[in-house]
Amino acid sequence: MSLERLDRLVSAHKAGAPAGLVSICSSHPTVLRAAMRRAAREGGGLLIESTCNQVNQFGGYTGMTPADFTAYIRGLAGEAGLDASGLLLGGDHLGPSVWQEEPAAEAMAKAESLVRAYVLQGYLKIHLDASMHLGDDDPVKPLDVELAARRSAELARSAEQAHAERPELPAPRYVIGTEVPIPGGARQHEQGVQVTRPEDARTTLEATRREFQRLGLETAWERVVALVVQPGVEFGDDFVLDYRREAARPLVEFIEGWPALVYEAHSTDYQTAGALAQLAADHFAIQKVGPALTFAFRQAAFALSFIEAELVEPDARSGLAQALETAMLRTPRYWQAHYHGTPAEQAFARRYSLSDRVRYYWTDPAVQAALARLLSNLSPRPLPLSLLSQFTPAQYGRVRDGRLANDPQAILQDAVEQVLADYPAD
Repeated sequence: MSLERLDRLVSAHKAGAPAGLVSICSSHPTVLRAAMRRAAREGGGLLIESTCNQVNQFGGYTGMTPADFTAYIRGLAGEAGLDASGLLLGGDHLGPSVWQEEPAAEAMAKAESLVRAYVLQGYLKIHLDASMHLGDDDPVKPLDVELAARRSAELARSAEQAHAERPELPAPRYVIGTEVPIPGGARQHEQGVQVTRPEDARTTLEATRREFQRLGLETAWERVVALVVQPGVEFGDDFVLDYRREAARPLVEFIEGWPALVYEAHSTDYQTAGALAQLAADHFAIQKVGPALTFAFRQAAFALSFIEAELVEPDARSGLAQALETAMLRTPRYWQAHYHGTPAEQAFARRYSLSDRVRYYWTDPAVQAALARLLSNLSPRPLPLSLLSQFTPAQYGRVRDGRLANDPQAILQDAVEQVLADYPAD
């Protein structure tokens, strides 16, 4: 996906022909392969993003630097038959979040190095996020909008300096604003969320523009393409808050007065196809999804394990679900703050939560071995149609009409593709 396609997305909205662009926020190989094969098949591009926690100059929780992640994505694209020119890499929440407990000077120095590393590796869509308190900020007072804007502009300056070292690359496009749901979903049940007020969106835009200008970044400001706001969508452990377009109407009308900007919507996971289409029509043009994709993968993997239980003797089964449970209990830091209630309720959430904290455990060696055994157990022959109908009815229909191979790996990828099929295309 070239940057021109992102630019065309903005132009289309301003010409009254809204479109949508899905952003894949996942490092899971099956999720990425499914998205890439879909993009290759349909002849389109693909936007893939990594966060500051996931990928940074120290490795992040994936263990990958920006250079590593870029090589990883390009390798998967080659396997999927997607030309590298069809890829657009984005950096999400790039800023001092990882180091927010440190003094501002140290945290910002690391954040600037982070942004620099992303740009030098060819990331072209950069979300600047300096919205969090740092170690020596007053934790009682809300973070001053002007201070957050100043820090965002300083990050943009680092990005521009890095781009000057790679003049053969297109100049990066920027996304600003941070009024978003908690990454990965809410931690508590919520009855509603506050849609961003137009006056708050205006304050963010104007403060950030002033700071860009103060640092002599006028040309960089011209490449700010989107503002992150809260349109009223959210999901968590056991709930989804659907888009209500009337509640967002003032926000929709506000962006129409800014000729070069659209909105970026985070946490669009589990929205219906109709809601996603409404979001796109209302200028929430860039729509991010992550946990819903790995949830679909987990759901299909469990369905295959139920088929395995019908076909394979107990002592030869993969034990996939138990391998995941063991890994999550052994290393609870990725789910403890998210799942609450009784031990039974927490055990249920570890498997079936919409927040899908299990996504952090697929790289565990024991889990990888269990998944490999599952696929090996089911791969030698076509799966019985009766069991496909029982446990994977959507995939059964596509196998029956010849659109999908009767193969466990194909079934896993198709489950992910069905989530992506709900997203509007530009």
